Amino acid sequence: MTAKAKPPLETYYAGAYWGARKESPEECARRTAEFLTLLAPSDPFLSQWYLPTRSSRESREHPLIPPDVPTLTEQFRLGANREKGGPVIERLGFGFWFGNGGRDYDRASLRIYCGSYSEAGSNSCVLTLPTLGRSPNAERVLTASVLTEVVRGMALAWEPDWAVAMSHAHRDLEDEKGKADILLGWVTYLSRQRGTVPPLPAPVRIEPVEDRGSLIILTPERFTVANPEHIALARRVRELLARAGLMRTAGADPRG
Repeated sequence: MTAKAKPPLETYYAGAYWGARKESPEECARRTAEFLTLLAPSDPFLSQWYLPTRSSRESREHPLIPPDVPTLTEQFRLGANREKGGPVIERLGFGFWFGNGGRDYDRASLRIYCGSYSEAGSNSCVLTLPTLGRSPNAERVLTASVLTEVVRGMALAWEPDWAVAMSHAHRDLEDEKGKADILLGWVTYLSRQRGTVPPLPAPVRIEPVEDRGSLIILTPERFTVANPEHIALARRVRELLARAGLMRTAGADPRG
């Protein structure tokens, strides 16, 4: 008898996204330091970060915890967009990538783009998370409680338009036509500037983030695309949010 093929691993990430906002390398560094400070209590796996180097062994010689704003500022300056051999293109902002010292499937990394105020540009902070089934830390990190605190920290530090924690498979399903203005994931943050979150069906939970916006947690158990009830719930919640004017329905044409 031929063995059944194992389903592909469902990998997860968290990301915060915002539009044009002119900020200096120092301001980007300050926000990064605040985020790392807020991130650390969520789980020990997310409490150690290191400067990027040629090898993981070398990287552990250059910790970023506790956050050092001058060091982070210099990294953002080094990550400025520029023409080859030319001056910095200030309007395109600054980029910085670094990790937690893990390897292969048992690691986390942060990729930050900050300070862009170009109409064609965007700003983001994206956290790549360990892989279930291949990381001894993933089972503990990929929970509603930890990811809620991760997204909350993103909301407080970066003041984004929106933020989300979800699997890549759910992202591809949610935005299969590449037209979604906002992704609705396992945990989603919406800025209050987008409007008021309406009542949502159980087991969805809504939590305020100070006076800045709201967190929407779809389910206390791990959200997976393999569960049809999870997908149905996400689609129902998105419809309700679209009716309230907080986002478009999945696959809608942005031109209306």
